[in-house]
This record gives sequence, structure tokens and C-alpha cells, in this order.
Amino acid sequence: MIKTPSISPAFLPLATEQGAPLRPHAGPQDDDGGRRGGGDDSDFESGTVTKTRPKTKRPNLYRVLLLNDDYTPMEFVVLVLQDVFNKSREDALQIMLHVHQKGVGECGVYPYEVAETKVTRVMDTARKNQHPLQCVMEKQ
Repeated sequence: MIKTPSISPAFLPLATEQGAPLRPHAGPQDDDGGRRGGGDDSDFESGTVTKTRPKTKRPNLYRVLLLNDDYTPMEFVVLVLQDVFNKSREDALQIMLHVHQKGVGECGVYPYEVAETKVTRVMDTARKNQHPLQCVMEKQ
């Protein structure tokens, strides 16, 4: 009985794009950078992947200040401090007295957008109630 040698699949021709000539297959893909191996994970290196995160800068902070005037009632200032700045009654009284005695008092320190919103709320509330109360913000 004559034995026919078996042909390895690596030597069988591969069909390429339409109408392109056939070429012999020489093992794994030729574009593997000279590496040889099966289709398993041996083509990949193992290790820990570290992703670098960009350094984020902390936002600039702004102090929100109340300015004293001779016309805005003290009780109104206390109510504004409680409503806009979420201060307790005791804290609001202390800040109001500080503003009254020193001419200016700090209500809190916030990022720009938050500080701007609080200043606007104070000014709008004062205007609606016909009080000249002034509130400003300054970069810390």
C-alpha cells in the first residue's frame, strides 16, 4: 500500500481578495512582527496597566461678605443668613453682630459659581424686601 504524505495546512494556498493570486501560507500571519505562535494569548505581554490621570486643579475659592448699612433690620440679616447660607440661628446672630460692629462679615467660602449664586440670592431678597443690604464676593 502506498502511503501519501500528509500535507500540513501551513502549505495549503490561501485565497486573498477577489481575483488575487493565491500564495502559500507560511504559518501565522506575516504581519506579526516576526513572532511565531498559535492564536492563544502567547502574543500578549503580561503586566500591570497603569493609567495616568491628569492633575486636576482645585477650583478657586471666594469669600462671600455681607456689608453693614444703617437701614437693613438686624432680624432680616439673620433670616437671610439662615435661608441663603443655611446657618443656624446662633451662627447667623454671631455673623450679623460681627457685620454690625466691624462693618463687614464673612458668610462662607465657596467655589466661584456657588459664591456668585449666593450673592445674587442675597441681593435679590434684599431688593424684594426694599432693603439696601449689600453682599459681595472676593477671591480668597
